[in-house]
Amino acid sequence: MLKVFFLIFEPGVAWERIAQTRRGFVFILSTYLLPMILLGTAAEGWGLMTWGKWQPKFQKIRGFTNHEIIGFEIVQTVLLILVVFICALLLLKVSQTFHERGTYLQAFTTIAYGFSPLFLMRLLDVGPMMSPWTTWGIGVVLTIWILYQGIPRVLQPDPTHAFGLYLSAMFVVVLTSGMARLITGIYLLGYIDFNHSWLTRKLGSFIGQ
Repeated sequence: MLKVFFLIFEPGVAWERIAQTRRGFVFILSTYLLPMILLGTAAEGWGLMTWGKWQPKFQKIRGFTNHEIIGFEIVQTVLLILVVFICALLLLKVSQTFHERGTYLQAFTTIAYGFSPLFLMRLLDVGPMMSPWTTWGIGVVLTIWILYQGIPRVLQPDPTHAFGLYLSAMFVVVLTSGMARLITGIYLLGYIDFNHSWLTRKLGSFIGQ
């Protein structure tokens, strides 16, 4: 948890330590990535249960049932984990276009730690009036900030390719995290009701057969 603050305020030192320790998938996933995601999930879920969420479309705060909250948070948690793995894969593919020989573990390490601000800002989603887009916007700006020093230290690209790889990585980060936020944000803000959607009814009919 404390590492995210070092990444934000002392990114150079934090990334040097990350690059030198060279942790594996299981360590990063179990001791850092999952705890960060689950912490935000628990905070947001508690906020929805206690206060609900302001929905500007209806100009009111909507309350959520326990069933709705649990289902939503499970989907969101899985989605965020998938975003990290997919984003790491895309980052690796992009680096290979620059003729770099990085590994998937290096790309995964960069993204898992680089997304720390996005996961940290989810704690602010506990507030009923806080817009999902506000927390995502702050988080993605901080992510872009810390990845500027993280990509060269972990992926170790050729200096002539470093900035181009960074710009490409920013496109991947904004696109993937933005799509995930779009899916979850439109539900929280009341623009779509997954519980009464056509797809939900079809899936329910299919399972009941």
